[in-house]
Amino acid sequence: MIETPELISLIRTWGLGMLAPLALLEGPMVSVVAGYAVSLGALPLRGVLITLVLADLAGDAILYAIGRFGAGRIPPHWLRRAGVTRRHLARLTLGFRSHDLRLLMLGKLTHAAGFAVLLAAGAARMPFARFLLANLVLTIPKSAAFVMIGWVFGLALPLGDGWLWPALTLAAIALFLLSILPLFRPRRATP
Repeated sequence: MIETPELISLIRTWGLGMLAPLALLEGPMVSVVAGYAVSLGALPLRGVLITLVLADLAGDAILYAIGRFGAGRIPPHWLRRAGVTRRHLARLTLGFRSHDLRLLMLGKLTHAAGFAVLLAAGAARMPFARFLLANLVLTIPKSAAFVMIGWVFGLALPLGDGWLWPALTLAAIALFLLSILPLFRPRRATP
């Protein structure tokens, strides 16, 4: 993993051209660092948002394609390293047939589950246009939120005096918990 000072240096030196491949590899962290670079005036906000969204969609499409055309060929030890078993992937694939949008949202909200969810979308043969549109709708606010966190952090850094990291950590945890609450609401029984 690339450390934050190195990311800032790479992004400042190479601009949006370096941002895209970095975001493809590690979207959320790079998005926050890019927001910080925007607050410093090193990168343009519009270009950052477009680049981050396109990189995120490209990464999602790659994982979808792997799931669709090669999920059975992925060595089991690679899946285990990503925290996925073949059984888990098979259950997700079955779930995609009836809850595709809900599972995509879960994958976007929980970055760790995203790998398995995107593979399962491809393995379940979710129509690619529907997959891409749903991911676009989910990616735009996610990328914007991470950029905003970096931007606010960049603006507030000189004012922080030691309280900034704990406050941002608590805010991020609260935002995450609020965002996943709808996923745990009990389903109403249909008559």
